[in-house]
Amino acid sequence: MTALSLEKINKSFGEVHVLKDIDLTVSEGEFIVFVGPSGCGKSTLLRVIAGLEDASSGTIRIGGSDVTTTPPAKRGIAMVFQSYALYPHLDVEGNMALGLKQAGEAKTVISERIAMAARMLSLDEYLKRRPAELSGGQRQRVAIGRAIVRKPELFLFDEPLSNLDAALRMATRVEIARLHRELGASMIYVTHDQTEAMTLADRIVVLRDGRIEQVGSPMQLYNDPDNQFVAGFLGAPSMNFLPAAPLGAKGATLGIRPEHLRVAADGPLAGTVAHVERLGGDTNLLVTTDAGDTVTVRLFRQHDHRVDQRIALAFDPADAFAFDENGRRIRD
Repeated sequence: MTALSLEKINKSFGEVHVLKDIDLTVSEGEFIVFVGPSGCGKSTLLRVIAGLEDASSGTIRIGGSDVTTTPPAKRGIAMVFQSYALYPHLDVEGNMALGLKQAGEAKTVISERIAMAARMLSLDEYLKRRPAELSGGQRQRVAIGRAIVRKPELFLFDEPLSNLDAALRMATRVEIARLHRELGASMIYVTHDQTEAMTLADRIVVLRDGRIEQVGSPMQLYNDPDNQFVAGFLGAPSMNFLPAAPLGAKGATLGIRPEHLRVAADGPLAGTVAHVERLGGDTNLLVTTDAGDTVTVRLFRQHDHRVDQRIALAFDPADAFAFDENGRRIRD
């Protein structure tokens, strides 16, 4: 069954055309991540799905029903915001219960749903605390719990981890993935962080300038990008791009991921180490080639390379990506 269908969605703010002919189908139970640089339209698209912004044209269907002009409260969605959006005067239980009370749910139903969400999110001992008495990670879990108790057809997450530190982001990311498995719910998640996209998504939607560049599973996009933008956006460190002709490759540009470069005495890329990042399990080298390009080399484990050292680099041509002058992928 289809959880969400977007057909030719456009959105303009005055003369500014923000979303351009967006077509997308989300299956029931699927975890979809919208990713792209700032200003690409990902948060606007989420707000259009939620009904917080009206589409300028196009059709939105949730669970098979046309909701293009339906108010947000009647779309069967629940949204989790970056800012948590908790009521400071209510305790955790009150924050999670408010929407259900407003919908006229019975007290027994409200109690059962809050107990279920609190158990899933390990919030049982915090139900009588107010938001000011909670950590950032706990507040975000309350915001997620408030969404869970509504039992929506579709969960919408708008950069929910942006306000958390690195350790909490990782822990909460794991928590969201677990919740998705347990609830079996359809989820759409907006982020600018490609690591979140790669680790959470069933499918990633890559956006640029209000258009969908490519849709696919994380590994499909990583291993088989349609264009230079997608190839460069996914992966950390980012893909290296070099003029193709000096390397004997067809196309205007050759893309090589950092992990596919290796130090080799007879390698075709010679240069000087400009910087060394020692990460413990990995070592990243930033190398300035003799042609003036900068490339990143990802070496597994620890290495003793040093700044200003002369090195040569090699790669397997089968691991490289060729792009034409417009950035489109050239496939054999």
